[in-house]
Amino acid sequence: MAADNFIGATATETATALAQGAISSEELTAALIANIKACDSRFNAVVTLCEEQALNAAREADAARRQGDQRPLLGLPLLHKDIFCTRGVATTCCSRMLADFVPPYDATVVQRLADAGTVMLGKTNMDEFAMGSSTETSYFGPTRNPWDPERVPGGSSGGAAAAVAAGYAPLGTGTDTGGSIRQPASFCGVVGLKPTYGRVSRWGLVAFASSLDQVGPFATSVADAAELLQVIAGPDPRDSTCLNAEVPDFSSGLNQSIKGLRVG
Repeated sequence: MAADNFIGATATETATALAQGAISSEELTAALIANIKACDSRFNAVVTLCEEQALNAAREADAARRQGDQRPLLGLPLLHKDIFCTRGVATTCCSRMLADFVPPYDATVVQRLADAGTVMLGKTNMDEFAMGSSTETSYFGPTRNPWDPERVPGGSSGGAAAAVAAGYAPLGTGTDTGGSIRQPASFCGVVGLKPTYGRVSRWGLVAFASSLDQVGPFATSVADAAELLQVIAGPDPRDSTCLNAEVPDFSSGLNQSIKGLRVG
């Protein structure tokens, strides 16, 4: 099966194909990188593309799978908002002030996803220092909504939302202080979630408002968002505001009836 067939597929569909050997992570990663190169001149969702690093990580994931590794997210490509520290990869917050900043360490969220076997394709555009709601204030230029390039993708995590909507990767990470995941997810027609404060570590995140900032997932389905949140959630001794509480199985209730539930 051609890896191109999985451009725009859900993480669940892609993970199943990887587990069954229908495609390899290296094939998938190469196809997604080619898609980004072909399309992003129109959308400007990705500010740093980590081609060589991603392909190496994909090869490692394929080798691990051949050795029997069955981690759920093994070999799945994703993109991180350019507000997370990434070891050896520029973290600019899309500001000219940080254009040359290359962190010597990974944010907790980045490390947890790497430990889960995911493949980081690169970093996504955002409003400068996360201060905006349209991804038009970036030093790297505005991001366009892939459904209609004449419209904004929302912000400040507009690059991540647009990237998932455009099929660049099945998963992405963002941050939400006052709507910066939820609003671009709505504008771009993807799933985004701002978790409970303290559920996900903020260590290695360039802060905007520490009493409100929260890290969350972007995906094309609720099930995929739950899988990503499952990996990044949990206590972190390096973040004193992180909840010291057991992480529930976020996928366990997805197929239950909603009869009798009230949203309010």
